[in-house]
Parts: sequence; structure tokens; C-alpha cells
Amino acid sequence: MSTPADAQRMEKIVSLCKRRGFIFQSSEIYGGLNGLWDYGPLGVELKRNLKNYWWRVTVHERDDVVGMDGAILTHPEVLKASGHVEGFSDPMIDCRTCKAHLRFDQLIEKKGVKQCPNCGGRDLTDARQFNLMFETHVGAAAEESSIAYLRPETAQSIFVQFKNSLEVSRKKLPFGIAQIGKAFRNEINPRNFTFRSREFEQMELEYFCRPEQGMELLEYWKGERLKFYENIGIPREKLHVKTVSDEERAFYSKGTYDIEYDFPFGQQELEGVAYRTDYDLSQHQKASGKSLEYFDEETKQRFIPHVVEPSAGVDRTVLALICEGYAEDQAPDEKGKMETRLVLRFHPRMAPIKCGIFPLLKNNERLVAKAKEVVDLLRPHMFVFYDESGAIGRRYRRQDEIGTPFCVTVDFETLGEKDEKLRDTVTLRERDSMKQERIAISDLLAALSVRIA
Repeated sequence: MSTPADAQRMEKIVSLCKRRGFIFQSSEIYGGLNGLWDYGPLGVELKRNLKNYWWRVTVHERDDVVGMDGAILTHPEVLKASGHVEGFSDPMIDCRTCKAHLRFDQLIEKKGVKQCPNCGGRDLTDARQFNLMFETHVGAAAEESSIAYLRPETAQSIFVQFKNSLEVSRKKLPFGIAQIGKAFRNEINPRNFTFRSREFEQMELEYFCRPEQGMELLEYWKGERLKFYENIGIPREKLHVKTVSDEERAFYSKGTYDIEYDFPFGQQELEGVAYRTDYDLSQHQKASGKSLEYFDEETKQRFIPHVVEPSAGVDRTVLALICEGYAEDQAPDEKGKMETRLVLRFHPRMAPIKCGIFPLLKNNERLVAKAKEVVDLLRPHMFVFYDESGAIGRRYRRQDEIGTPFCVTVDFETLGEKDEKLRDTVTLRERDSMKQERIAISDLLAALSVRIA
């Protein structure tokens, strides 16, 4: 249950995201489009770091997973076979008092009576099913035969390309197909900033296996996914594994876990890990008339593989990283007076900018030239930011606020003016502890690379 303090914290996080260029309201100058968000210069770097790391540990560091990138526009027969055309809907209710459109599970209940959570009104319509898919038309004529959909999940393109991916990759069971991509759901009531949006990105893996391996691999992938979140800076105590009950999980699933995080607005899902049995491949084989069976060379058996699916939300995880990183503490200003410092404590591998580089004075040509040499040294290996404006303490604060883990200052010691032994050394400052150390420029890349990884 979130508290007023949590709501205030969330307001500060949303404000920071706009002020520092992480996340903007989409089409803001035209009044915005509800449930849609644009990632600014820092947000896109954070998001890319997350996706790149997921791809690295899920695909590149494993022998049993390959990747693909499916089309967003989806053939209607694919989504009919998967059950989305008929069954991908939420119960929707309207409040006649304030005209709000609400999902049934958003209603509050007082003394046994359902009420609108916005105005408290009790004059509600009956629930009706609302299909969440965005429909469009392909080609010049808008007729029934030209209907297509924006995909509501990335999984179905993996299933329909299962046979092609299997043949070209020459993998044996168990093996997986991974995909990162956009999906679209016409949410009745988008809310909680980027948490529930109409356009979002997924990191999905379909891990195909023998029927007898399904439950064991469900447990394995639950463990792997928890490890992933810890490795990007989300502590285990803030993560919760919910076993989805028989009544709540999809009818074709033999077991599902939700991995949830303690957001300021409550404990909410980051990822689902589901054992989907052979439902999807069976449905597509039946509807398409094409065999999606696997032939085992050793046993000479043919069968439809079962699948375990870890499916994570990119946008939700980015939001969790920002919420987890956001902190306020006390730090001295240039005169030694304590002031409130706003800091994003991102894990270095997730931080948008890895290192800020400053000459002590911008009007000293030798300091500026040396600082730019450091930029040229580091830039091929990591995203760095050069800043020469304002007092050095202000520059540190700006980098703290956007989560930069390290700052390098080029000063007069670097030029050897105070002590020849310190020539070609710089001050390396760490964000969280604010500790500073002297380090040789020649050792800088190696030292930063170790700390970021």
C-alpha cells in the first residue's frame, strides 16, 4: 500500500525525469497523448543499456538461445489462432458521474458498494468487454480482408517463426528464441507514469523444451531472472515472487510466476515467467496447416515442444531503475556548508553517462586541452560527458542528479605545476561516496572499465 510520502516521492521522480531529459510526455506541445511517452537523451541511453545487457546475458553469453526481430504489424490469422482476436479484452465500466472509463478491477468498494475511484460516484454502467488490440488496415482499401493488428505482444512472431529459426540455427532442445520489441495495447486507463502504457517494449524469451522438462525449467528461469535484476542494481529484498494461482493464470499455463518490485505506488509486476506448455505451437500448427513439430534425431520421435516464457517489460524495468536509484542526502557545497544533494544511484553498467570530464577552469587553455585528451581516450569505450561551465561543485551535482557514477577533474596537478610527481594524473571522484582519489591518466581506462563492469 502506497502512502502520501510515496506519492510525493513519485512526483519528484516524474519531475526529475522531465527536467533532466529521461522521459517526456508524447506530443506534449499539442497537449500530450495519454498513455504514450518519449524517451529523451538520457532516458534513451538508460533504456539502451538495459536492453543491451539483457541481450548480452540472454543471447550472447549462451549457446542455447538465438535472436530474432519480428514485424509489428501482424496477420489477423496469427492473432485468431493465438486467441487474441476473440479473448484479448478487459472488462470496462463507465462512471456516469465523472465520465471516467475504468477497468473493473479499479473500482473501490465501500460498505459492499462499488464506487468510482476518481469521484466516489456509484452510478456505474454494467461491465462490458473491451478488446485491447489496435486494429489497422494494410494496403489501399480499408476492407475486412485488409485488417491487420499492431501486435499486443512479441511472443507470437517467435512462435510462427519457430520452424525457420530452428532450421537455420541447427539447435537442439532445449533452446530459446529471444526478442526485444514494441507491443501495443489500447489500455482503458493508462496510469502510474510509464508503468501502464499503450505503447511499450518487451524483452521476451521463448525457451522450447521437452514436455517433461517444463516445470524444472520454469524454476530455472525464475532464478535466472531474479539474478538479472540483482545484477542491474535492484536489491533482492525489493523483489517479490508471486505464484499465480490456478484461477488467475492463463488456462494453458501449468505454472506462472510474477516477479514484482516495490514501486512507490505499490508492489507491481516487472516480469512474468510462465510455462505455456505446447499451447501456442499447437494452435498455430492447427490453424496454418503447417507442421511445427520437432524431430529428435536420437530417439526418432516427433512432437510439439513445450515452452517456458520469461517476459519482461523494458519500460517498467527502466522505471524501477529510476525509482530504486532516486535518493536525497546531505553534501557540502563549495564553502563547506551542508546542502541537500539529489542523486540517482544507478548501477554503473546501467548509468546513461559513465564518466563526466571537467577542466578545473574553462579559461585555461592547457587544462581544457588536457581534459579533451581524456575525453578522446575514454570516448571509444564508454559514453562520457564534457562540462566546463560553472563551479566544480555544481558540475558534480549535475552529474549526481543524472546518475553518472564517476567524474574526472583535470587540475593544475595534472600539468605538474605543484608537484612533478603528479603530472598526468587526475582526480577521480565516485558518485555515491563522493570520495576522490588521484589516478594516472594512463591507468584511467582500465580502472573505470573494471568498476563499470
